[in-house]
Amino acid sequence: MRTLPELIFLLADAMFIIIYRKSKSPKPLQDVANKVSGLYDKYAPYSFKVVREKSKELGQEFTTRQYLTQIAVLGGFAGIIGYFYFYSIIWAIVYGLATIAFIPYLAYLRCQRIYSEFIFEQIQTYTTNVIMEFNTTQSFVKSLEGVRDSGIIEEPVLGDIKKMIDLSYQNGTIDESIEYFNAKYPFYMVKNMHQLFLQITKEGARDAGESLENMSMDIDALVEGVYRDQMDRKNFHKRFLTFGVVLFFLVVVVEFMLGEENYIELLNIWYVQLILHVIILINVYFLITGEKYYNEDVGAE
Repeated sequence: MRTLPELIFLLADAMFIIIYRKSKSPKPLQDVANKVSGLYDKYAPYSFKVVREKSKELGQEFTTRQYLTQIAVLGGFAGIIGYFYFYSIIWAIVYGLATIAFIPYLAYLRCQRIYSEFIFEQIQTYTTNVIMEFNTTQSFVKSLEGVRDSGIIEEPVLGDIKKMIDLSYQNGTIDESIEYFNAKYPFYMVKNMHQLFLQITKEGARDAGESLENMSMDIDALVEGVYRDQMDRKNFHKRFLTFGVVLFFLVVVVEFMLGEENYIELLNIWYVQLILHVIILINVYFLITGEKYYNEDVGAE
């Protein structure tokens, strides 16, 4: 047990020497990171490529150093847990590598959250500005054109607004264009606003100004609630991660209570080791489920 830090250091040092000697680049770690990034871009699902590209555009994608730090911290933590649970270098390496293998999935979840937050902000801007434009133009299609030309909407929402305009002129009605946008962005604020514009267009509501003002207030209240939910999620996420890390150390506490020799004797029993593996897998599942909750459905109303 006392030689664990030395063994980890020697393994890391050996890996660095091998990478340095085989690499012709003056920055071998950077070269490895670029190769790994290239593999992600080549084999990652289309959805991951889209959300990662948008994260880069927004300047929120992790740098190479941040990813390497994440690998070192998560892999090192998993390796330490694997060793102190089983007093086995093999299991320390297995759990360390398995944790590192999950980092692309964690990156996908994080990029998905950033992308969802961006889309929600764009939809909020779209609904608010369409209502403002309509007060001037009194035409839904002209309002869409005003928002399109305003420069405040970005892709992919901008492209879908252009599609709505084309469908409206092509069909002579706004029905299909609204159905297209509602299917692409199924937010309550979008559906409610579009439904109101359908009524105004087809039935000619006299109090359209008042109805749109009330709709704008409802959107503001809805957006405020979503942002409040996002702040609550962030606070929950910090407490959740702390609790999840503490769960892994409960077995270590039991180990110190029993004593090192007694604990090692228990490890000779096969079902004790099986129980320890199950505990690790349950804790990991708990953490991953929490990460999915935190990163998915951001902006859901």
